[in-house]
Amino acid sequence: LQVVESGGGLVQPGGSLRLSCTASGFTVSYYGIGWFRQAPGKEREAVSCISSAGVITNYQDSVKGRFTISRDIATNTVYLHMSSLTPEDTGVYYCARGGARCYSSWDDYGYWGQGTQVTVSS
Repeated sequence: LQVVESGGGLVQPGGSLRLSCTASGFTVSYYGIGWFRQAPGKEREAVSCISSAGVITNYQDSVKGRFTISRDIATNTVYLHMSSLTPEDTGVYYCARGGARCYSSWDDYGYWGQGTQVTVSS
């Protein structure tokens, strides 16, 4: 069982990125998949999650209207579409598998990827 993140990189303020979380060993539509991020010197925080039923929860007011989570069952991948990026979005972004529902606490998720670095800078 594993999830692998990709799609991070260096982007200028105002730019966009699409992060991918590709799962193997299980089907993403059967579980809640969450995106978390950790900025330097800060705790890991929940960003967004999609439950097994397809219910989306966004946990950060700062990303509402800018970040969108989606799921592609055919490729067994969950995406995080990020736009209008700011330097405050810089950090390592992780995806993780939880139960069927979504939760805001990282310790409710059992399988984590290695993370992908997002740096927003001019």
